Amino acid sequence: MSRAQISALVCGVGGFGALVAATTSNEWKVTTRASSVITATWVYQGLWMNCAGNALGSFHCRPHFTIFKVEGYIQACRGLMIAAVSLGFFGSIFALFGMKCTKVGGSDKAKAKMACLAGIVFILSGLCSMTGCSLYANKITTEFFDPLFIEQKYELGAALFIGWAGASLCIIGGIIFCFSISDNNKTPRMGYAYNGATSVMSSRTKYHGGEGDFKTTNPSKQFDKNAYV
Repeated sequence: MSRAQISALVCGVGGFGALVAATTSNEWKVTTRASSVITATWVYQGLWMNCAGNALGSFHCRPHFTIFKVEGYIQACRGLMIAAVSLGFFGSIFALFGMKCTKVGGSDKAKAKMACLAGIVFILSGLCSMTGCSLYANKITTEFFDPLFIEQKYELGAALFIGWAGASLCIIGGIIFCFSISDNNKTPRMGYAYNGATSVMSSRTKYHGGEGDFKTTNPSKQFDKNAYV
């Protein structure tokens, strides 16, 4: 069992879980209290819902009922995060088949190819998530530091940091999986050939014929006439 593959699997599956949590979260951006008069009320916005809460603990969420009124960058981030989650799911499946400790996946060469494929898929998943979170964060920071923007300003939400962390884990796990091919090639699976049971006569023949000090003697010569003279 390779420790590198175990570390890669933990990073990849952990990153996939973080991507799922970030995609379904509603805290992609939160209202900043620096530009808000009522500091006891704040607004959370995500890819799928807009939520409002107050200091008393009450929350109300309203989903986006139509995709045609959603801004373009939100739709792009939706597509990127859905692609990241889908790739992370398939990467986890390929990684399980490419592990040495599993009995499925075929020979060592097939498992090495499967592990490499899982690494590539994990890297693509991390890049999609990194691109989506960075695009969303760029929009927030651009509006926040724009002095001509007079609407409600927002700050970076927790879902963005979770998405960045998950993307980093997926990329790291994918790189480790790609480099684990050399480890698979260095430790091939050993095979043992069965020659079958040898008979007693063949073993005696090998014993007398293989040793240099022992010679085979003819039994008829041992009882020759000259032996008794």
